[in-house]
Amino acid sequence: MNVLKGILRSTPLIRNAIINNAAALRPLATSTISPIVKPVDNVPSSTVEYDKLFKRVELEMKGVDPAVLLSYSWFCIAAASHLGIEVTKSWALRKAEKERHTLLKCVHIYKKHKVQYEIRTYFRFVHLQRLTESTCDTYLEYIERNLPEGCALKVTKVEVQKMPEHLTPPTNNE
Repeated sequence: MNVLKGILRSTPLIRNAIINNAAALRPLATSTISPIVKPVDNVPSSTVEYDKLFKRVELEMKGVDPAVLLSYSWFCIAAASHLGIEVTKSWALRKAEKERHTLLKCVHIYKKHKVQYEIRTYFRFVHLQRLTESTCDTYLEYIERNLPEGCALKVTKVEVQKMPEHLTPPTNNE
């Protein structure tokens, strides 16, 4: 009813257009909408592709600011929990990796006057277990889109595969 009062208070041009076209307006339908289902032909089982299974997915995050890296790892863990992905480990290296560069203040002389620059790189790791390929792709796309500046992400996947036919399980011949 408040919407109708707001419309009636609007400019005369809009009010007249709404009142004149009131016959064209109709109430919202209350029936439920059923989805259109297309019949699926009998697809031979040889053409069906199954999702890959990953035993473990390892995320290695690298950055220059430890607070941003910690926040991003929390974000990754929270996103995994919302998708029902099991997080087994999450840790950081104790010390940062340091890269030092020494430069002379003056190019030609005064070897005593040097300046030393240091770049520290911090690491965090997250291990995820038992993922399907579709879940993994969705999760990785989401966290890659939200990767903060100054951070890098490296993903390593360990896939579960069928045992080759030329290998047989050991027998109990003792």
